[in-house]
Amino acid sequence: MSTSAQDTAEEGTQQNPWPALGALVIGFFMILVDSTIVSVGMPALMRAFGVDINAVMWVTSAYLLAYAVPLLITGRLGDRIGPKRVYLVGLAIFTLASLWCGLSGELGGGIGWLIAARVAQGLGASLMTPQTMTVITRTFPAERRGTAMALWGATAGVATLVGPILGGVLLDTLGWEWMFFINVPVGLVGLYLAWRLVPTLRTHSRSFDWIGVALSAVGLFCAVFAIQEGHAYDWGRIRGPLSVPLLLVVGAALLGSFVWWQSRIRREPLVPLGLFRDRNFSVSNIAISTVGFGITGMMFPFMIYAQAVRDLSPTRAALLLAPQAVMSILLAPIAGRLTDRVHPRVLAGWGLAGLAASTFLLARVMTTDSPMWTLLLVATLLGATQSFVWGPIAASATRNLPMQLAGAGSGVYNTTRQIGAVLGSAAIAVLMEARISALLPGVESSSVTVQQTGGAGMPEPVRALFAEALSDAMLLPAFVVLLGGVAALFFERPRHQVKDGAARR
Repeated sequence: MSTSAQDTAEEGTQQNPWPALGALVIGFFMILVDSTIVSVGMPALMRAFGVDINAVMWVTSAYLLAYAVPLLITGRLGDRIGPKRVYLVGLAIFTLASLWCGLSGELGGGIGWLIAARVAQGLGASLMTPQTMTVITRTFPAERRGTAMALWGATAGVATLVGPILGGVLLDTLGWEWMFFINVPVGLVGLYLAWRLVPTLRTHSRSFDWIGVALSAVGLFCAVFAIQEGHAYDWGRIRGPLSVPLLLVVGAALLGSFVWWQSRIRREPLVPLGLFRDRNFSVSNIAISTVGFGITGMMFPFMIYAQAVRDLSPTRAALLLAPQAVMSILLAPIAGRLTDRVHPRVLAGWGLAGLAASTFLLARVMTTDSPMWTLLLVATLLGATQSFVWGPIAASATRNLPMQLAGAGSGVYNTTRQIGAVLGSAAIAVLMEARISALLPGVESSSVTVQQTGGAGMPEPVRALFAEALSDAMLLPAFVVLLGGVAALFFERPRHQVKDGAARR
């Protein structure tokens, strides 16, 4: 592609950017589905490899760590060598790693082979994710970016539901291997479409901040590992002198050093701190961290409730949230058009407040005898409110950014979202255990895992108290999302809306 064609693609004035976005959404959807699909297959993996829950939890933990830690780096990498190239490399790694995951049972290396393959999957996903947002920022003009971001956000919302459903169906029919094999044909189609349809955009960076890379990677690894795995080690010693508190301190010190270094380096910092001078970028990062916390924190107790308290299969439990996905899809175009025209304070503020209220309502109907229609109704409200959360926040984060910093901004945004999810997962596990211990003395956290696979033998009084404990835990994600709604009140009108208003006058 010529230089002029590249410039045209970036401005989004003469080239239709929608086919490129459609190609990227396939890979983004596959990544997010893979973040949740394995949670349904935990019992099957324990049986297949003959391991306990602590070993099989690393199948998910390894993926999330490898996904979250490099996001700052991979976002900037897109600025340096081009988002299309980085995306294609990431998708190729993800697809091959999916094949490796599915074959790991035949390779004779035990659960270790599967964990190693999941690390490779996570690295591929980390390469891909920031590029999807970067391409939207650089190919859609600011006044039309909201609709594209709404589709990007709806993809995230739908994927959180499809993962558990697809996992349940594949487990019931083809076996655990197909939770990974299914990615191979989808990945190949995604590679072809991205190669054909995604434009080759101009690169901007000429150097790379290797000191920043080292500080951010090691600091994020220590912090994310400690938060994500702290509960498994009772927030104490891991091995020898290594402990969760030590990792938290080291992680915080390294990340503090990283921020200091970014303020000192004069040429091509990994994260230009000037990004945060844009108020909407800063507010968006706060808001999306609460959304990541809330969605992750909500799903875990609800799925346990559906399976342990209501005796539903994994597939039927996931189908309780089907209205959420349907509403996200139906309202995405409307939310996108409004995002381009309405002040983000209004859309994101009301969307986050509605999401917090819907999560609170879901907690209230999580009883042993609530009618199923009440759960479906609340799921519908969840989907409706989420439609006005993902798109407006993502669009507000990137609208005012210069094109040469689109990759850096995308990396920061996605890192913040993922760290919010890690915090949500850790916090909800601690709170669930605390509430279960308070209401059901003598019931240990390991019992929760056993009950996930079915609670038909649970005495009714115990079942009621168990449901109450899960309901109480759901109040935390509702409160955190509400804090995101408060943060959204500080959004300012984006520049393209200010210009449009001045032009009309």
